[in-house]
Amino acid sequence: MMGPLLVGLYVFVLAIFVGFEIIAKVPPTLHTPLMSGANAVSGITLVGALVAANSQRPTVATLLGCAAIITATINVVGGFLVTDRMLKMFGSKKKG
Repeated sequence: MMGPLLVGLYVFVLAIFVGFEIIAKVPPTLHTPLMSGANAVSGITLVGALVAANSQRPTVATLLGCAAIITATINVVGGFLVTDRMLKMFGSKKKG
């Protein structure tokens, strides 16, 4: 029982460190376009979280799935807002 949970926790902690190192090396000019691409990954995460949260009885997976639904939704919406703001910066200026 604890074996798979510990392995999952180990992978999660490693993913945090690897993700931080990758993002820290990205130049600022590429950060927003990469975030736009990450919205697709967050959408996939959202689907996986819905599957994990869909359980008949409350378990750790259900609770983590609910937390993942909330955080992935915030990430997707925020990413789209930032992308929209970035695209408006490159739009033509309206005269008037």
